[in-house]
Amino acid sequence: MTISPDVYAQGVDVFLQRSMAEWGQGLRAHHQGLTGEQPDAGQVRAWANCQWVLQAALGELAVDQPELLACTLAFEYELPRERGRRPDVILLTCDRVLVLEFKDHPFPTPVQEAAHEDQVAAYARDLQHYHAASHGLLGRPVLVYTQRPGLQEQRGEVTVVGPDTLRDYLRAEVQAGPRQFDHDAWLNADYAPLPTLVSAARRLFEHEPLPAIRRAESAGIEETVADLVEAARQAHERGEHHLALVTGVPGAGKTLVGLQFVYARTLGEDDAARDAVFLSGNGPLVSVLQHALGNKVFVQGVHDFLKQYGAHRKRLPEEHIWVYDEAQRAWDAQQVLEKRGHATSEPEDFLRLGAQMPGWAMLVGLIGEGQEIYIGEEGGLAAWNAALEGSDKSWILHAPQKITHLFPNAAQVLSDDTLDLTVSLRSHLAEDLYRWVRALLDGEGGEARELIKRVESQGFEVYLTRDVEAAKAYVRTRYEDAEDKRYGLLASSKASNLKTVGLDTWNLGIKAYQAGPWFNNRPTDPKSCCQLIHIASEFVCQGLELDFPILCWGSDLKWDGQAWCSPVPRTPAAGKRAPEDPHRLRLNSYRVLLTRGRDGMILYVPDQRTLDQTYGYLRELHLPELPL
Repeated sequence: MTISPDVYAQGVDVFLQRSMAEWGQGLRAHHQGLTGEQPDAGQVRAWANCQWVLQAALGELAVDQPELLACTLAFEYELPRERGRRPDVILLTCDRVLVLEFKDHPFPTPVQEAAHEDQVAAYARDLQHYHAASHGLLGRPVLVYTQRPGLQEQRGEVTVVGPDTLRDYLRAEVQAGPRQFDHDAWLNADYAPLPTLVSAARRLFEHEPLPAIRRAESAGIEETVADLVEAARQAHERGEHHLALVTGVPGAGKTLVGLQFVYARTLGEDDAARDAVFLSGNGPLVSVLQHALGNKVFVQGVHDFLKQYGAHRKRLPEEHIWVYDEAQRAWDAQQVLEKRGHATSEPEDFLRLGAQMPGWAMLVGLIGEGQEIYIGEEGGLAAWNAALEGSDKSWILHAPQKITHLFPNAAQVLSDDTLDLTVSLRSHLAEDLYRWVRALLDGEGGEARELIKRVESQGFEVYLTRDVEAAKAYVRTRYEDAEDKRYGLLASSKASNLKTVGLDTWNLGIKAYQAGPWFNNRPTDPKSCCQLIHIASEFVCQGLELDFPILCWGSDLKWDGQAWCSPVPRTPAAGKRAPEDPHRLRLNSYRVLLTRGRDGMILYVPDQRTLDQTYGYLRELHLPELPL
């Protein structure tokens, strides 16, 4: 069997004969192929320490246990659909999978030790849960400290060893006997969740709330899901390829539609069946939903998915239906080239993959309006029409009438206005909120003043303040005994001025992997947004919501008396791409931030001279001052 070019693996007998230069050259090429970047000096040093420790342990052990030479080593093995998550070493024995993570820390703190142990335990656990060839195998997580000789401890499920005690551990783990599984097949295995995880996710979705997403039934959502289910049925029965586009303003329920459609496709006699997956390029949204559902079965990162199956790779996913959240933000060809090393856009990747699927395929694109906030996302819907032109298959398009004219390259166009969600769930059906935000950012003061009256008349409250402590006191008091309510600090990722008022977006900003606890955990939890310590940027909160966010206004978008202005961005580093329209990205960032609330929001404009005109403009829009 030919091993995938994405895998760097060799037998122990081969590894023991390799010099550092030869082995390292192969690993550097493997790393560049996966990441598109050369490894830094620190990474190369870590590899050298890993090779030295591993060769010493395996070389000594092989003298007494020659069966070890038949084992297989995989280096920097990328977990299926887990772009960027790569255990240092995987050792495949005759009957088990050993996951080894090497650390060079001579004196790690307790916090660092806990993080290291959690990291290797998660690798081993995810292999058993989501790797098709690992379900029935014994997996062992091993943490190796290369600078701590004499160490050998069992900490929960993780074995912790030093450079000299690794040999003793392996002596006990590697047993003589015939192979009980095919190592090459294991290295080539694809993503496949345990059936018990599929059924567990279904039960959670059916019976538990998704705090940052699901709050109420929206007018039209059931009809939209029903239309998508019918389109999927037709695609399946007729052997066709369908592309459905669902549009809507922020908060209209697009994400909810996508999730309910994926869930609806799992209903059947087989409790573990699945033929649909929800994909998003929004890392925090993925983190929050996986955290709420308890696993990664139905919700995954779109870039992870396409790294596994995109370009001209030969493997195909099990699912025939892919729901792509915020599909208008799909990467263009240049961004894909920079990130994944091949010059095809994500829309092209999806349609090429659909054309290769046996029998049929359906792609559902959830289309937000004005929320392209990353470089490489500015192509919008035109990129999907261009991909249709180059596809080998005829695609049937389902879309609201207002955008059907944008797709002359579709083989057949079925107009369906049920796929246009116009009512906002996020703001208790305050349909004019998005129009108010648009008027505010377009500098249409008169229209914004009229619209804020209508927004407030529907129960959505917007306050203005220059005192962040007053804002914090308000939300804490308002939701004092409301365990199910969430409030928190939001700010633009470019708001450098906030550091001077104690809101350092760099050090206090939450990362994508922290979004689950931040949005979901109880208000009393130290990781909860309700602690009002850590800050979520536009990248973290896009597609998610809070009941009453505090938006901390930054110096990256200021009113100059006539229009909004933003700083000229620095010239990008060599090899990096500049945005086509940086000011538009800034406006879109605030469009995202201003549309995250369900009950209302507070606009906190720091008492800084450079923001006086901004504060004055917002006051002119008849926003009430928060009482001090």
